[in-house]
Amino acid sequence: MADIALLTALIEPEAQALGLSLVRVRMQGGKSDPTLQVMAERPDTRQLVIEDCAELSRRISDKFDALEEAGKDPIPVAYRLEVSSPGIDRPLTRLQDFADWAGQEARIRLTEPFEDRKQISGNLVGVEGTKITVDVNKHKMMTIDYTQVADAKLVMTDRLIAATAPLSTEGADEVFYQDVPEEAAETNEEGQH
Repeated sequence: MADIALLTALIEPEAQALGLSLVRVRMQGGKSDPTLQVMAERPDTRQLVIEDCAELSRRISDKFDALEEAGKDPIPVAYRLEVSSPGIDRPLTRLQDFADWAGQEARIRLTEPFEDRKQISGNLVGVEGTKITVDVNKHKMMTIDYTQVADAKLVMTDRLIAATAPLSTEGADEVFYQDVPEEAAETNEEGQH
């Protein structure tokens, strides 16, 4: 349907102009609900705020609209654009991701079986060249080449949550109260909804 390499080449400069690093570009949803999914992050924080998502979305939309007007629409069907952070249990899409997240648990689906396994799960040990070493749960250390990775993502663990805690928790303990109209407050006092 869509050329992911072309889409990535079009989107990456827009992300970089905002100081963002592109994590993943993919089409999903099939013919019934095509969605262009774009994941990005700030390289220094590995996070993305809503304003970053909104600005990147605007830049992509403007660029694609201009291409469409010029008769060079990169996605010739109606689709949704979804711009987001990779999240805590993020996909591992670049070789550097496997090094950056060493010590964290990951699930890796392989392009073809390796040592009778189509998928391996365990703690990422590190990267040397294009080789990724994983301490496979209840098995042994395994080293695979990056070209063998079909899909990979971090596994949600307490250790990962601690490692990805927000850099700033300012305002997290503040409570905001909203004025409730008097008649609504009376209804709630009586236990009615």
